[in-house]
Amino acid sequence: MSQMPTTAEKPTVLIVGAGLGGLMLGALLEKSDIPYKIFERATAVKPLGSAMSIGPTLLPIFQQLGIYDEMLSIGKYITHTEGFKESLEPNRPTDYRPVEEYTGYGQYIVSRPLYYDIMLKQIPPHKIHFGNRVLNITEEDDKATIHLSNNETFEGDIVVGADGAYSAIRQRMYEQLKLKGELPKSDQEDLPFSCTCLVGQTKELDPEEFPCIKDPICQFRSVLGEERPFTWITFTTAQNTLCFMVIHHLSKKTSKAAQEQRFRNNENAEWGAYPAQTMCDETRNFPIELSDGKKRTLGDLYDLTPKDLLSKVMLEEKVFKTWHHGRAVLMGDACHKLNPSGGHGAVTAMHDAIALANLIYAVPTTKSEDLTKMFEEYQNERIPAVMESYNNSQMLSKIMEKSITGAIIHWLYTHIPFWLWKLLLAKTVRYRPQVGFLKRIPLQGTIIPFVSPSEEKARAVYEQQLQNVASV
Repeated sequence: MSQMPTTAEKPTVLIVGAGLGGLMLGALLEKSDIPYKIFERATAVKPLGSAMSIGPTLLPIFQQLGIYDEMLSIGKYITHTEGFKESLEPNRPTDYRPVEEYTGYGQYIVSRPLYYDIMLKQIPPHKIHFGNRVLNITEEDDKATIHLSNNETFEGDIVVGADGAYSAIRQRMYEQLKLKGELPKSDQEDLPFSCTCLVGQTKELDPEEFPCIKDPICQFRSVLGEERPFTWITFTTAQNTLCFMVIHHLSKKTSKAAQEQRFRNNENAEWGAYPAQTMCDETRNFPIELSDGKKRTLGDLYDLTPKDLLSKVMLEEKVFKTWHHGRAVLMGDACHKLNPSGGHGAVTAMHDAIALANLIYAVPTTKSEDLTKMFEEYQNERIPAVMESYNNSQMLSKIMEKSITGAIIHWLYTHIPFWLWKLLLAKTVRYRPQVGFLKRIPLQGTIIPFVSPSEEKARAVYEQQLQNVASV
C-alpha cells in the first residue's frame, strides 16, 4: 500500500554525520520510504559518553519504530538522583517518580554504545557510508551536491548537517553567508567552553564486590566538590557496569587555554578519544559513595575501566542563530551545543530529527522556496524547546560551579517544596512529539503534550494518502 506520492516527487536527503541524531533521522526516513544516504567521516563511530537517560520524550517514538522492548531491555529504571557533599554527607534526593504519573512512561539509564547499536541496526548497511569526509557542498540546477574526500560526489535535494559541534556543513554554509554579508556576528564567534569532562564505563563488575549493581533501580549519585572546581557522578547500568562522569569547571583563563589546546590537538569529535590519563591522575583520590560501607575513590573505577571506554572531552555551549541556507539545514550539536549537565543533548538532537522527518515527509515539492519555508518551520518549532533545554543546562551547570550564585541555586534546588518540584517536572515532559506518518501511540498520563505543528502536518498528509489509496 503506497502512503506517499511517487518516488520522483520525494526529496532525496543526504545526511552528514552518523551520531544519534543522524541515525534517528535515517531510521525515520527509512520508515517513510524517502530516499536518503548517511555519510560519516569516521571509519566507525565510537559512541562514548558512557550512558544516557531516555524517558517519555523519546519512548513513544521507539514504540512507533518497533524497538521499544529492545530499548527497555538495555535500560535500568531510575527513580531518584542522590547528591552528596565532598565529605559524602547526603543532600535530599531528587525524586523523578511523578514523571510516570504525568506521562505513563518511566525514565531509564541506557548504555550509550548499546543504544547506538540498536539505532544503527535501523539503517540498511548500503545506505551508510563510513570513512567519508565531506569537503564541500555546491548547489545548482535545483540540486545540492556533496563532494567527499575520496573524490566521490553525491547529489540530492536536501543536505542535513548532523555532524556535531564542529560541523563541516555549518562551516561551508557560514562561509557562503559571510561572503554575502548575511551571517550574524554571534554565529562568527568561536564556541565557548565552560568545562572539560572525563567520561567512562567500567567492565562488568562482580555483584558481590559491588552490591549496588544488584539493585534493579539505577543508583545515580553526584558529588559536588567543595574545595575544588569539580563535580563527579556515578551510576549503575543494566549491564552490571558503573558509569562515571567527572566535570572540571573552568575559569575564563583555563577556558581559553583549553580552546588553544584543542586546536593544537586538532581533535574535532566531541566524544573522541582524547588523552585522559592526566585527568584520571588528577582525580583518582576523589571519594565516591556506593552504599556498601566501603571507602572508595574514582581511582577504583578507573582501574576497572577498559581504555577504549574512557575519554576526555571539552564541553562547549552555544545556540546558533542560523540553522539553514539554500538546500542545507543543521540539526543537533551542529546548531545547538548543550552542556551535558542537563542530559538534553542527545534527546534534543533526536527531537530535531523527528520534526525534520515530519516536515520532509509533508513538503509539497523539492523547489527551493518550499524547502526554505519548511526549514523555517522546523527552526521555529524547535527553538523554544532548545532554548528551554539550554537554559536548564545553564542553571544546572551554575549549581555545580564555585560561586555565590551557584550556592544559592544549589540551596534552592535541594530545599524546594515537593509540590513546586512537581510543577517544574511537569514542564519538562511537555515536549513529547510523535511521528505523523506512523501509527499514533495513544497518549498516557495526566500532562497533555504540546502540539507539534510538524507532527500535525505530516499526519494530515499521511491520512490524505490513506484516503487516496482507499478510494482507488
